Order: sequence, then structure tokens, then C-alpha cells
Amino acid sequence: MAALALWVLAAVSCWQLGFVHAQPSPEVQKRISAAIKEAGSSNSTSVDYTQFVNVFIGTDNFGDVCPGASVPFGMVKFSTDLTGYAPAGYITDPSEKIRGLSPMHDSGTGSSLGTYGNFEIMPMFCPGGFNTCNVTLASRERFRKNNTDDASPGYFSQTLDNGIKMEATSTRRAGLERFTFPKKGGKPYFVLDLANDLPASFMGGRMDIDPEKGRITLGGRWGSSFGPGTYSYQAFACYDILDGGKQSLSEYGVWTGMTSEDFDAKGLGLTSLNLTRNLIGGVYESGALFSYEGNPTEINIRVGISFVSTDQACANAESEVGDTSFEDIVTQSKALWNEKLSKVEIDLENTPANVTEMLYSSLYRASLTPNNATGETQGAFAGTTHPYFDSLYCSWDTFRTFYPLMALHSPAEFAQIVDNYIDGWRKLGWMPECRANNVPGWTQGGSSGDNIVGHFAMLYHNEASTLGIDLDELYSAMLADAEINPPEWNTLGRQVNVYQQYGYVPFGVLDTQSVGRQTREGSRTLEYAFEDFALRQVALLLNKTDDVAKYTNRSLFYRNVWDPNVVSDGFHGFAQKRWPNGTFARTSPVDCSPNDNDTNRECSLQGDNVVGFYESSSWEYSWFAPHDTAHLIELMGGNATFVKRLDHFFDAGYYLAGNEPSFQTPIGYHYANRPTKSVDRVREVVFTNFDITPAGLPGNDDQAAMATLLAFHLLGIYPVPSTSQFLILSPFTPKYTIHNSYLNVSTTVTTKGFDARSVKKTIPKGAAAYVKNVTINGVESPNRCHFDFYDVFRVGGDVVIEVTADKDAVDDCGAGLPESISTGGFAVAR
Repeated sequence: MAALALWVLAAVSCWQLGFVHAQPSPEVQKRISAAIKEAGSSNSTSVDYTQFVNVFIGTDNFGDVCPGASVPFGMVKFSTDLTGYAPAGYITDPSEKIRGLSPMHDSGTGSSLGTYGNFEIMPMFCPGGFNTCNVTLASRERFRKNNTDDASPGYFSQTLDNGIKMEATSTRRAGLERFTFPKKGGKPYFVLDLANDLPASFMGGRMDIDPEKGRITLGGRWGSSFGPGTYSYQAFACYDILDGGKQSLSEYGVWTGMTSEDFDAKGLGLTSLNLTRNLIGGVYESGALFSYEGNPTEINIRVGISFVSTDQACANAESEVGDTSFEDIVTQSKALWNEKLSKVEIDLENTPANVTEMLYSSLYRASLTPNNATGETQGAFAGTTHPYFDSLYCSWDTFRTFYPLMALHSPAEFAQIVDNYIDGWRKLGWMPECRANNVPGWTQGGSSGDNIVGHFAMLYHNEASTLGIDLDELYSAMLADAEINPPEWNTLGRQVNVYQQYGYVPFGVLDTQSVGRQTREGSRTLEYAFEDFALRQVALLLNKTDDVAKYTNRSLFYRNVWDPNVVSDGFHGFAQKRWPNGTFARTSPVDCSPNDNDTNRECSLQGDNVVGFYESSSWEYSWFAPHDTAHLIELMGGNATFVKRLDHFFDAGYYLAGNEPSFQTPIGYHYANRPTKSVDRVREVVFTNFDITPAGLPGNDDQAAMATLLAFHLLGIYPVPSTSQFLILSPFTPKYTIHNSYLNVSTTVTTKGFDARSVKKTIPKGAAAYVKNVTINGVESPNRCHFDFYDVFRVGGDVVIEVTADKDAVDDCGAGLPESISTGGFAVAR
């Protein structure tokens, strides 16, 4: 699409042939260099940052990324849906078949059955006429044509092996689909689904064809993709199929069928379907079938979606697209993406090309979700006057890096999402933890939304009211999570009654007040404690002295699941689940780690997960106390043992880059006053786990949690959630600027002495990479391991991180270690 097409087109043609590499080929490198040189000579407003985005990163290796056409935080994400494991609809695997193009998807979610995929449309030829068309999913599937997948921000295209090309572009709630048919191919037909979605969860709905208007409206109810099966949501679509009168219908009608029963039935000239749920099981497939007069080679279809009604879906298409051309919608979408991507400018000319692509691809995915569904509310939120976002998915994934990155450049959008969290408390009694498909999803850790709204309060309490946030109301929402036990805590809130009673979440406890899956006792205790730290921080802001003391104490409950007598690989002390009587219910710290030999062990939300931790081992979760790492070092035996154990954690293969509890662990060396080891380890983590191929993520993107983790690593900083503190690392670029348009400030970070040779998995001897000193707006910082948001990004200006190759000379933090509660840290709110 773009004049340069850069990585996307080059990478696609390679990966379809199985050739993709993490580094560019010489030919592609020349084209990239030319683009960077042109961009580097221009001012930031003229640079097309979308050319540095590879939307196909994460579409393999279970990355679950949706490469479809979308605008920032759009409800619409046009993409094809393929067979096999494809939660986001699209996957790179050329052995899987295409079943259709649909407007609704999520990106980077771990729901194995997929999410959305409603209202699929599939173009086809039917040489024998209307009644011979293959309409069911299984019968109509087709392979893609090799080397034709193409996408960039705001645009998606894929060609079937019969030569039919499908393209799409989008607005927030609508978009355009364009289909190009081979000449002499015959009459073009289309199948449009009412019932089918990715997880096959249809619960009933209606479809109507108005042949005079050339409009098909569809709507119904479907099940949650990551929540209780009793929950459902409604969705609607409006397909305008005549392109403003430029196209003429030939045949039209309805169809039903069941793949499992190997049948389909068609009704030529019929105009409506009204179907309920098939209670015996299986999806009763159904939809519309239509064709065009004159054998046109190009067909344009306008699509609108809504969570409210078919009328609103049509209104969305009319207001957001109208009669605007396909190319103009692409241009508008690209402009929205450039506005987002330009929030972070880097030295394009001197930054390694793969770093440029990894960074801007990550920044792109960081604005794909959650989906802004304001004005599209249903259920308890119907008619709310507050912003509303769907597909929050799990706050457990996003509080660590996703929202802290958003806070640096887009506080207005962050405030809208925070208001959305608070509105969850207003409407349901607790803030959302894992909203999916407009309904509550499964809780993973506890009420991690507390850390999200707490982080906002710590950074923007001075601007909160002008951003539409009442801090007292925000704190009340946090208190509900921390103090009010839901009757059912699988989807909202925490099991706080027993947590408060025992000082930890007990294993095998008698709970007479609430129900929930009694697993993950160790990890839930650790997460609850960090959530209490978020409350402590906001209480400090609001001068609630008693609450500061209360939640400081509760934030230390992580210590209550520390068993000093457990030994693994020669190291003493690990987090363990614990019986109500205080004794530990010990399991091996190796269980559920990459080194676990039991491949059948359950480690997630299953009822037979007896390990005590969520998607992690005790080896991994025992590092988790971001607010009190200094005491964790004491528990592990002091600095030397802590460093030795941390080395072993990585070298023995316990570390999982794709698992959120490990996000901060590579930087743990900072707290033991060995910051150069953090720099080495982060370089290793990045180049072992991330690259610019479709398989370039270490598993599921987790709603861009991986994207934002990578972005922070490349920028050489890392946020401590629910605080204003950033840990300092070594940037992978010689210079970058972060623009905060709300505060009207820009912060430029310069890596003095930057050496491109250091940007690799193992830093070669003699390459400057280790932080020698840090200067903030002309004043040298007394330490080189951390700085504060209020000294840097809040006021803007210039930060100089000077690096050296003399590792031994700078292997300490200088005047002060990063803060911890137990050493008097976080005592003052800025």
C-alpha cells in the first residue's frame, strides 16, 4: 500500500516461502535505509511511521495477533478467519484454509477457541448457479494464493487460490470491503453468515435482506470467549451491498446448514431468518447468499457494526464511511495511526533497522486494543454517560507495561479507560478484571484493575479532575475490590474475606460466604498484596493516614506464603501455598516451569491445578514483590545469593519471557546493586525471544503486554507499576523523544556514546552499553539505576544516559538503589 511497503510486503513474500529472517536481506536493507534517510531529513509531522510497522509480527508461534484493518482502539478489525488454531482469525500457516472475511476480532488474546469472528463474508464462484454454492464453513474453505497476504495499519488484503482478492479498510465502527474477481471468472457470489463466529457460540438471532435498498441486517446473541458459558453478548451488523447504486443484485436468498450433518438448504428469493439456539448442540449455520448482475470484476461493500441494534450499525456505516472511497478511508486510517505512532520519535538514521521495526510494530499493537465501544453499550452499561471499552481482557496482563506506556504519551485515552474501570464499579460493584465480549471474564490474579487506576493516580493526580476522574471515586472503587467480598469471585473482585482473616489466601479453606475456584493460592496471595500496595499509594496521595498504615501492612502479606525450608537446585526459600492452620502445602518449585517433566500437569485455571500458582512455577513467582524487592533479597540470603540465584533462574531455563510475572525479573539485579547484569540480561531476553518475523513473539501477545514490554526494553527504561519510578537500562537507540500532547511536553532521551555493536544478544567486549551516568535537564543524577516520572516525563526536557564499555567501573547504582517499602521507599507521593 505505502510507496515503500517496507517490511510488511518484503516479510510477507519471504515468510510464505518459509524464508523469514530476523535481520533484513541486503536488498531490503537498502530500501529501508533509503526510507529512513528520507524520513530523517524531514520533520516529524511528514514522516510516515506506518511504513515501519510489520503487522504480521505475532501471527505465528501462538502470538494470536490480529493483522486486520483497524484504527487505534477500533471496534472493527477486518481480517480473514482461518481454520486451525487462530484466536485472532488470521494465522500465517499456509496449510490452513480461509473460511471468510469478518469485521470483528480481538488481538493478542489467549482464548483458544477465538473471539468474535461474527458476520463472515466469503466471495466465490458457483458455476452451477445459486443452488450449487458451497455455503457451510467446511464446504467453502479455500487456501490462500501464495505470496499475496498484504497488510499495513488501516489496510488488509488476502487473495484466495481461485484468484479472488479480498481487501478491507476501517473506521472505528465501520469500514469498506473490496473484492476483485478474475476476468472471465463468471458471476460473483457471496455467502454472508448470521450464526457463525470463531468459538461457535451462536445463541440465536435474526437476518433480513432488503433487495431494494441493497441492505442486509444481522444481529443476535453469542457466548463469551473467556468467561462463564451462561454469559452472552449481543452484536449487530449492516451490510450495504449495492455501492450507492453502482452495483445490481442478481439473485438473493437465505440458507441454513450443518457441517456435522453434511447438508445445506437454500431459499432463493427469501429475505429473512429468525433462529434460536440449537439446544441439542452444534451450530445451526445460516446466512444470506447473493450474486451480482453483469459479472462485475470489482465489488464494494460497506459494513457497519454495533453492540446496540441493526439501526445503529447502519447509522455507524453511514456516518463514519458514507460515500467515502476505499482509498480515502485508508488514508484517514493511516493518518490516525501516524498521530499515535509519532508520539515516540527515534533517531531513524542511526537506530538498527530491526530495532526500528520492532519498536513501531510494538507501538502499533499497543494501540490496537482495548476496543473503544463508547456509545455501544449493553447490559448493565446500557446508556452510560461514561467512556466504555470492550475487550479489556485481563488486567493481570496489562497493568505491568501496557498502561504505564500509555501513561507516558496518551493520558487522555488512559483517563477514559480508567473512567471505564471506575464505571464497572458503579454498575457492578467491582472494577472489571478481564472483560471480554462485553461481559466479565475469568479472573487470573485478583483485582489487578487496582494497579491500573492506581498507576494513573500516581502520575496524574494533579490533572485528574480536568481529565474527568474523581480521585475520591477512584479510591472508593479500589476499596470495594479490597474490602467487599463478591458472592462469586471467579470474574470480579477478590476472595478478601479469608485473605484478611489469615493474612494469605489459604489452601483448602472453608469459605461460607463466597464461591470460586479454590486454586492458585500462592499466586493470588502475591497479587492481592501488590494490589493492596496500589491502595496504599492512592491512600498516601489522599492523606488517608490510617489507610496508608493498613494497606502498607497488607502489601507485605506476600511474606506470609514464603517457606524458608523449601530447597530447589540448592537454593533455599520459595513461595508456597499454605493450609489454614499455617502449615505449608508444599509442591516442587519446578512444577509448571519449563523444566517440569510432567507434560500433563495443569497450570492455569483448571480445577486440578494443585501447584498453587497461575501459569507459573514457584521458581518464577517467588521473585514477585515489585514494591519490596529489598526484603525479597533478605529472604533469599542477601545480595550475593540473590544474584547467584537470579543467574541460575535464567541460565537453568526457568525464565519465561512470555509470562507476565517475569516481566521485571531481568532487571532484578538493580536491587542488588548490579545494574550492568540487568543490561546484559535484557539484551539477551530481547534477542532470544523477539524478532521481526511472524513468530517474533514468545507466545501470546496478551493484549499487547508483550509489545509494551519490548517497547520499554528498547527504550531502555522500565516502569514500576503503581509508582512514578522508572528503572534505567541501556537504550537500543541513540536518541528518542516521547511527546505528551496533553501535558504539552516532550522528553528527549539521548544515549551518549551509543554503540550499535552493543545491540545484540551478547554485548561484545569493547562495546559501550553500560550506564555511566544520567543527566536530567543539565543536572547529573546521584544514581544511575532509576529516575522519577515527575523529574523527567512530567516536565519534559532532556535526559542524557551516558554509556561505557567499562562494565566493572559502573556496576553499581551510585547514590541510591531503587525503592522498596521495607527500606523506607515510596514514603512520599509526588
